[in-house]
Amino acid sequence: MVPMAMAARDGDGWVDCPCGGKHWGKYGAAGLLLLRDQSVLLQHRAPWVHNGDTWGIPGGARDSHESFIEAAIREAHEEVGITADEIEILNESSESHGQWSYHTIIATALAPCEPIAANQESIEVRWIEIADVTTLTLHPAFGRNWEKLREIIQRLP
Repeated sequence: MVPMAMAARDGDGWVDCPCGGKHWGKYGAAGLLLLRDQSVLLQHRAPWVHNGDTWGIPGGARDSHESFIEAAIREAHEEVGITADEIEILNESSESHGQWSYHTIIATALAPCEPIAANQESIEVRWIEIADVTTLTLHPAFGRNWEKLREIIQRLP
């Protein structure tokens, strides 16, 4: 039996945005906001990554052949060691800058989901009470979007 070839990772790269900034992901980017009870899973980003030593959600560049959901799950697997079987997707939020967008996939953790710092991009991962998220030094983009995301979370059944 011939092993199945892995799809090309073609999304890594910076995009100059009309907003005046640069964004990671030639085809946009996605992240996973994972919920458990009244907590969210946050990743303490390594100092060497873009906007390092901040807290945010696992995520990264979307490849051309992926949906935003597929990209968020792949990135979460790479960064915090979870799989699609360990989550239930509840909602999605996006921030569009025209040619570039970031999609936050909101999901709940199913038992026995136990995220870990699975690669060198994370110092640690931790479940943080929703009410305490803003006490951390947040990744700038995540910090700007947190209130919108929190409102979505509060409306979930």
